[in-house]
Amino acid sequence: MSNVRLLIAGLLLLALPHSASALEYRSTGRAALLYDAPSATAGKVAIAGSGLPLEVVVDTDAWVKVRDHSGRLAWIEKSALSGRKSVMIKSETSAIRQQPRADADVVFHAARGVLLEATGEVDAYGWLPVKHADGLAGWVPAHEVWGR
Repeated sequence: MSNVRLLIAGLLLLALPHSASALEYRSTGRAALLYDAPSATAGKVAIAGSGLPLEVVVDTDAWVKVRDHSGRLAWIEKSALSGRKSVMIKSETSAIRQQPRADADVVFHAARGVLLEATGEVDAYGWLPVKHADGLAGWVPAHEVWGR
């Protein structure tokens, strides 16, 4: 009897609309409007600047329901999202270092809200390689950014 229930539960999950199963983030490729429903005629919630990281909540053919760094939920047209991945500094200030070590030389400091391009994945020690829009690159502790 319990195997039948598990099978039914699994089939029901497959029938649900495609949604993000693990935390997934995408960044805006251009400035774009955020809406309160998946329609260009829906209420406008905000304008998302270019490069803004957003957490994917629901992904449909043309629209994506997202959560921003403040926790606000909204819908954005899928075409406004890019393949580049940005992260936002969430600590008061972060030291971006030459190497993924706390004792490495500092390349630059980034204040809360600064957007950086994630140029790779988090390493085994919790460091993320990033690049600033002005070209400076280095490593930041992954716990100091939002959107990875």
